[in-house]
Amino acid sequence: MPALTGDGPHAPDVVVGPLDLAARVDEALAVQALAFGLSGDEIDIRRYIVLRHLQNPGARALGATTVDGRLVGFVYGMPNDRTHWWSTVVEPYLRRTGTEGWLDDSFVITELHVHPDFQGRGIGRELITVITDGADEPRSILSAIDVESPARALYRKLGYQDLAGQVLFPSAPSPYAVMGARLPLRSAGGRGN
Repeated sequence: MPALTGDGPHAPDVVVGPLDLAARVDEALAVQALAFGLSGDEIDIRRYIVLRHLQNPGARALGATTVDGRLVGFVYGMPNDRTHWWSTVVEPYLRRTGTEGWLDDSFVITELHVHPDFQGRGIGRELITVITDGADEPRSILSAIDVESPARALYRKLGYQDLAGQVLFPSAPSPYAVMGARLPLRSAGGRGN
């Protein structure tokens, strides 16, 4: 696996590379539970969803792993398909803002989480940049809780812009924003948009 190369204060003992997410789904969900605050019941539901997503054509995952093999972050995504549940929920919100075309020819970031002890070290930036660098699509979309947060600030630095806000997902306690960026993403080196 390559050494972490994103900008910011790095964790020199962390490497980012391909992840067999199906084999390590419980480790990944443990990271997500800490980073995102999931209950045991939510983890069980997410396990099913992640394993189902990984069956989609073009689905890929990366992990951030310590040198002793501990998974401390992960990202996965796939080419967007308008028939997928996520797209059917966000499409009316995007239509209202005239941005529904972003659902086509986009690589969707399905999940991105970094263990709280490893946040702020450039790991999230490295994960999302590397996975989108491998996308064939010309742009990327994602959803994030619709509050100003370090995650939303990172996405904006990388070139993501709000496409729709106050998106309500069934059973989600908070509204989300849908964001999109042209690929390749921006980086400290100035590539991208």
